[in-house]
Order: sequence, then C-alpha cells, then structure tokens
Amino acid sequence: MNQIIMWIMAVGAVLGGVDRIAGNRFGLGKRFEEGFTLLGPTALSMSGIICLTPLLSRFLRFALVPIWNFLGLDAGLLAGILAIDMGGYQLAGELSASQEMVRYAGLVIAATLGLGMLKSGDRLFFSRGMLIGTGTLPVTMIVGGLLSGLSFLQIVLQSLPVLLFCFLLMFGIWRFPEQTVRAFTVFADVIRLLTTIGLIAGAFCYMTGFSLLPDLAPLEDAMAVVSSIGIVLLGSLPTAELLQRVLKKPLSFIGRKTGMNDSSAAGLLMGIVSPVPAITMMEKMDERGKIVNAAFLVSAASTIAAHMGFTFGTDPDFVVPLLVAKLAGGIAAVCAALFFTKKSAYSKTRK
Repeated sequence: MNQIIMWIMAVGAVLGGVDRIAGNRFGLGKRFEEGFTLLGPTALSMSGIICLTPLLSRFLRFALVPIWNFLGLDAGLLAGILAIDMGGYQLAGELSASQEMVRYAGLVIAATLGLGMLKSGDRLFFSRGMLIGTGTLPVTMIVGGLLSGLSFLQIVLQSLPVLLFCFLLMFGIWRFPEQTVRAFTVFADVIRLLTTIGLIAGAFCYMTGFSLLPDLAPLEDAMAVVSSIGIVLLGSLPTAELLQRVLKKPLSFIGRKTGMNDSSAAGLLMGIVSPVPAITMMEKMDERGKIVNAAFLVSAASTIAAHMGFTFGTDPDFVVPLLVAKLAGGIAAVCAALFFTKKSAYSKTRK
C-alpha cells in the first residue's frame, strides 16, 4: 500500500512538472512549483528545532522524565508537544526505548497535538470547531496506538496525560477562548525562538566546525528531513488539485446535504493537504462550515502532504497506519461537529 501511495504521488509530480514545462496550462504546474517553494518555510519552521532535539532531550531527561518514569509512563509521549515535522519524531526516538511508543508519540500524537497554533479571522467559530476536534482526538489516538502495535490498555494508560491535556484544552476553549488563544500564541512564540536559536547554532557549526551549543544535531541532517517532505509535496499538491476537481460535484452534493456551502466542503479536502489554504478559505465558508473545518483540522491537517512526506522519510512502513489514524480522527470530528451544530443555525453563507 505504501508503494501504491508513493506511485500516485510520483505520477502527480510528473503531471505537475510536465504542465509547468507546458506553461501551466492546466494549473498543475503551479501546484508543482508550490511544493518546491514550500521548502523554505518548512526548513525555517522545523530544521532549527531538529538541531536542538538532543539538547531538548537532555533537558527533559533531567526535568520531566524521572516524574514520567515514577508514574510508570513512557517518556516518549513528552515528544508530542512538538509537531511531527518540528522534531517530535526525533525527540520521541531520544526519549523512548520502544519502537511502538516512538511511532505512537512521535508520529500519531505529534501529528495531532503538535500541530501548532492555527489562526483564523473568525475566532468564535474556529474555537468551537477546535473544541469539538479536541474532543474526538481519542479516536485518532486509539486507532493510531493500535496500529502502532500497542494494546488498548497500554494506549489508555500511556495517554492519560494527553487526555488530561485535551480536557484542559477543551475547558479553556469553552470558558476562556481569548485567553487560550493567547496562551497558544505564547507557546508558538517560544517554539519560534527555539527554532531560530537552533538555526543560528546549526549554521554557525556547519560553516566553522565549532559548536555553539552542546549535543547539537547537524543542520544538514535536519535539511535532509526537510528535503524528503519537499519531494513528496512536489507530487501531493498536484494530486490534491486533481482530486479537488474530480470530486467537485460530490463535494458540492455533500455540502448541500450537510447544510454547508461549496467552499466549506472543498476546505475539508484542502485541509488534508495543508491547514493554510483551508484557513484562508474560511472567509468564504458559511458559519457551520467554519466549525466543521476547524474540527477536522485538529486531527487531519497535512495528512497527505507534510506529515505523509515526513513519515515516508523516517518510517515508511507506518505511512498507511498514520493516514488511517488521522483520517479516522478527522471523520469523527466532522461527524461530531455536524451533530453539535444545527443546520438551521449555521446556514448563512458569507460571500
């Protein structure tokens, strides 16, 4: 199955590249170019933190791992604080001796909780969607944990801190939405600061051979991870563009049946590629669609783009399980969001 997906992405890359040569006649060449131009922002957001992974591992081993071990928990779960493409997987590998927990914490958890702060112009509806999406995260966790090789009991026991965090996050979004957004903004600023420090130290070490920080991972190793993501994006973005065109009528039909406009339905497809275009489209969505899309993004964002590309480069045998886990959580979130939003109350379309 992994090879089938890779072949599909490869065909998408060929189609996108040929269309670029032909002058972008079908719009696939533009998507092909976007896949490559995303290398810069991707490297800027994740390579520095990957360089700092050994240092972060040392800090966590000193500050939190003893507490985790005392509680009988696997310390690899601490890696879930970082996104899958921002060092979460590498950190899980540093902290856990179990390959099953490395996959669960570094790929499944880091690909959901570690998404980072998503921004939206309409915070009220977006925060409601995040609340619902966070509530359905256990679906992703259970499916991903089982596919990682863990037992159901192991998943429940090891995930208790994550479940507690989800509960606190849901409570914060529900009762203190503005304060919760500010808290995540501060967290994002801290991650950005660490990433920049890692980039500075990594670049300096690469050019001089002198390390400014102890246990610094080589910047070229981090860039290799970035490159593997960019290569998959060359094919995944044109493929997603084709899917959106082929599924335009079915998506429109689904939108009408669920009380959402076309932009809301299309946003779900774009979200599995990247949260950025989905969030950009939110101004064209109706109110119900904003909530549904925000809920979907919590688990399913970047499923067939950055996260799949990263997994292909680090643990290719786990690509299909990760896709299944993220999409299962995303579908559960959509169903919950549709259930908790009344069609009549969220049917206004903003043009």
